[in-house]
Amino acid sequence: MSMFQSMLKDLIDGPAKSIWVRQGLPPDDIQNLHLSEAPDPSVDSSLKLGTAAQSAIGLSALAAAHFHFLRTGQEEEVHVDARHAILEFSSERYYTIDGKIPKWKMFDELSDIYQTKDGYVRLHTNFPHHKQGLLDILQCESTKEAVAAALAEWSAEEFEAEVFRRHLCAAALRSYDVMDDTPQGLYQTNINPVYINKIGDAPRRTLTDPGNIQHALEGIRVLDLTRVIAGPVCGRTLAGHGADVLHVTSPNLPSLPFLDTETSRGKRTTQLDLNVPADAEKLRELLGGADVFLQSYRPGGLAARGFGPEECAAMRPGIVHASLSAFSYGGPWQDVKSFDSLVQTLGGFNVQEAEAYAEYVRATRGEEEAAALPPYRKLPLQALDHAAGQLLAFGIAAALCKTVTEGGSWRVRVSLSATLLWIRRFGNLHPLAAFGEGPALPPRCVPLDPEVAAVSTTIERDPGDFGGEGGGQTMTAIRHAATFSQLKIREGKAPMRLDAHRAEWLPRA
Repeated sequence: MSMFQSMLKDLIDGPAKSIWVRQGLPPDDIQNLHLSEAPDPSVDSSLKLGTAAQSAIGLSALAAAHFHFLRTGQEEEVHVDARHAILEFSSERYYTIDGKIPKWKMFDELSDIYQTKDGYVRLHTNFPHHKQGLLDILQCESTKEAVAAALAEWSAEEFEAEVFRRHLCAAALRSYDVMDDTPQGLYQTNINPVYINKIGDAPRRTLTDPGNIQHALEGIRVLDLTRVIAGPVCGRTLAGHGADVLHVTSPNLPSLPFLDTETSRGKRTTQLDLNVPADAEKLRELLGGADVFLQSYRPGGLAARGFGPEECAAMRPGIVHASLSAFSYGGPWQDVKSFDSLVQTLGGFNVQEAEAYAEYVRATRGEEEAAALPPYRKLPLQALDHAAGQLLAFGIAAALCKTVTEGGSWRVRVSLSATLLWIRRFGNLHPLAAFGEGPALPPRCVPLDPEVAAVSTTIERDPGDFGGEGGGQTMTAIRHAATFSQLKIREGKAPMRLDAHRAEWLPRA
């Protein structure tokens, strides 16, 4: 490798390498990661989303490969294409069932940005109880016109504060500078995208090589108590690397079929009601046989039921306890509920994107058209959710490596806001490059767009342990963007329901 090639690789690998070495992983292993040399623009955005996508996916695969190395002594090369990574970051858009686009919607009709008397707010109303709670604040009917009229009487930040007080979901539109000056912004200035810390003692994990291992995390058991996108993407990624992922949801909470169907592929699914003592005991039993406890409920929610990090480590020494939250574990907003679209709004991404797009329009179509644009523009994909999910999968695999080299129980924490700051630190593309050269996402259609079809795979429906409807169905979905030199990505099957399996572990591989 020439000096120029070495410098170029260091530049491309930089975002991944900084996270990798911070967790005490072997610095030389980053040489086994091969990313696209020109990752941006990989989509029409002023943010370096190609860099974020390939780096996050590459990190999760490289950490899984390192666990495999600790077990077998076999090194793996990891390859990730930036555009494929961008399409994986949009995976919920492109799956089909039996060749048809699912009819479910991703967003409720009221989930949108509205003008207030001094700014703008974005609402998130996908869950019925969140929607009704916001309507109760506004004292209006459930129509966009009524919501817009009611919000016009509010100050943006006053409305946001009331929403936070009631543990509901909305966000005031802010620029980077305005967000940085808030108490939360000041708190999270130097926050890391991934935190891993030891929370208990346990002997070192003993690994044996049974031979003929095809997937990096074969034999690892993951209890997946997550919802929406980021947490489920993490579990799906671990399943792709061979882990037995048991996705546990509550029968009492509303589901999101559009998302749940796609993000549960490769997993087994079951439901437990933790209000029922027998089901709570079943979860404790499952924890006793697990290697990873993955959760994305509101901070403190599962801890109040006896499944916090320290409690899990006491019940299962050697566990990796991984959590995904909206905001960092500290600061005034640490207990606030939020989602990708809201963190984009309050964290400055929507303003940054709007300003860059306006500059592009001004240069290409004139001032009059640019002046008519709104002061906000959403990203073309749920970048925070997918990046955070991949970073959490990286953290889990890295922590599993630490159970081998150091022993102990470990805690992994990732937040949407820290992920936003990580992407923000990459800087911005010139607007003419971002929107003039950045390719738009392919259309959502059937037959699949050729670009989507080229990176998709078709898997069978998993009939589960109880059989039932849907026998013979297939799902076509974006395959994982990371590939290995020798190991394989496990595609698995798609349960397509949240209660397809018994609450039990499979025999270890």
